[in-house]
Formats: sequence, structure tokens, C-alpha cells
Amino acid sequence: MYAVVRTGGKQYKVSQDTVLKVESLTGDVGSKLDLEVLMLGGDTPKIGAPLVAGASVQCEILDHGQGEKVIAFKKRRRKNTHRKRGHRQHFTTVKVLSISAG
Repeated sequence: MYAVVRTGGKQYKVSQDTVLKVESLTGDVGSKLDLEVLMLGGDTPKIGAPLVAGASVQCEILDHGQGEKVIAFKKRRRKNTHRKRGHRQHFTTVKVLSISAG
């Protein structure tokens, strides 16, 4: 069985024991949380409108961190001007513990 979940404005296809890097979530390492289920797949798929009623995906927070640095460098030629900005996106690593159809 698999599920399509929504978190951080993105959708992820997950099954049991899947480890994901998602947008930063609140919670301590080791705490558990539930994600919104958009679809349940398998022998008899269920599609939500927009969420599947009663379905839940339980996850455990493994880690919080920051991604690699992304450099945004803009230069205007022959104008003697440039701009350099860096950014490191925060993320949370979660592990899917169980998928329940409800």
C-alpha cells in the first residue's frame, strides 16, 4: 500500500519505512506527526476530494537541518554592478511509520 501526502506545498508518494526530506516542520526529534493524505493506492485506490476522509500517515521526525548553499549572482555587464546572495533552505527528515485507511 502507498499513499500520496501533502506537506510544505509539495506532494510525495510514500510507503511504509520511507525516509523523506521535506520542508521544515515544527516538532522535536523523535516526536510523531500525521500528514494530510490526498490518495491511497493499492488494490482498491481511494482518491480524496481534496483529502481522504479518515486516512492518516504517521511519521517520526528523524532530523532537522539545512540544505546546500544556493548562490544567486546577478551581473549587469558594462555597468560595474553586481549582486550576490546566498540561501540555505531548512528541511526536516521524516520516516513513515504506518499508513492507515481509517
